[in-house]
Amino acid sequence: MPKTIGNLALSGYEDIFKSSVINTNGERIAELPLTELYPPEFHPFYVNDDEAMDRLVKSVKQYGVREPGIVRPRIDGGYELLCGNRRKRACEIAGISVMPVIIRDLDDQSAAITMIDSNLEQREKLLYSEKAWAYRIKLEALNHKGIKGDMLSVDVLAEHTGESKTQIFRLVRLTELVIALLDKVDAKKLAFNPAVELSYLSQTEQAAVASAMDKYEVKPSLSQAVRLKKLKQAKELTAEIIDSILSDKEHQKSEQTVCMNFQKFFPPGYSQKQMEDVIIKLLTDLGDFQFKRFSERKNGLSEHL
Repeated sequence: MPKTIGNLALSGYEDIFKSSVINTNGERIAELPLTELYPPEFHPFYVNDDEAMDRLVKSVKQYGVREPGIVRPRIDGGYELLCGNRRKRACEIAGISVMPVIIRDLDDQSAAITMIDSNLEQREKLLYSEKAWAYRIKLEALNHKGIKGDMLSVDVLAEHTGESKTQIFRLVRLTELVIALLDKVDAKKLAFNPAVELSYLSQTEQAAVASAMDKYEVKPSLSQAVRLKKLKQAKELTAEIIDSILSDKEHQKSEQTVCMNFQKFFPPGYSQKQMEDVIIKLLTDLGDFQFKRFSERKNGLSEHL
């Protein structure tokens, strides 16, 4: 990411009035030309011309941009738009050339955290890839800044998002996927839990998985993904084995049979994915509970030593 420059309070008289700046609490609120607003060097959130964008464009045309974006100055000129890239795009489509923003003097880590927090708060639906990269970026920024006290960066993120630490780690694992597989997760052509297991394969092995998926038009099941991971750990995984496992039609039938056996424990109409999600959540919650009990017992033991 570009680094910040100077002290925002030292802006010249002409610059202040040219951009209609209001000084407040060490920040500047300004209405800036869209041509001066640049996206972050790495932005995990997509800006799509979809139905949601159509609604935003109509709102901007009728009411204007009701909430300012957040920016910081760039060394090369202009401003890095940390939050408000969808609003900027809506302005472009609506034919509006300026946009209100809050200008902040932020270092790289603070800018990354601001970008993630603002977008997580404002976006109702996120793709797996968006959430995974958002969590990874914030974790790295928190680690770089250093967390005071006994809290780890994942504790802070869990508190802010409401996600369990186990789920956060599993989501971040998705950032280890090659683009071909991560795109399949977003498109719901690859389930979340198998994707996590596949993230432990090398990029070459993952590419072979993606190729076999397209070749046989299949989705790796959780058991298949776990099997591939174990073969990888045993250094026995090859492209031929990947192709053989994913082309196994008998395995697909077996998976359906297992699914039918568990059906009696779920409400009528539950899909295989719904049942799998419930089972994984129960196992995850159990793991979190056991970790908590272990930590409590460990702390209690320490107090008596």
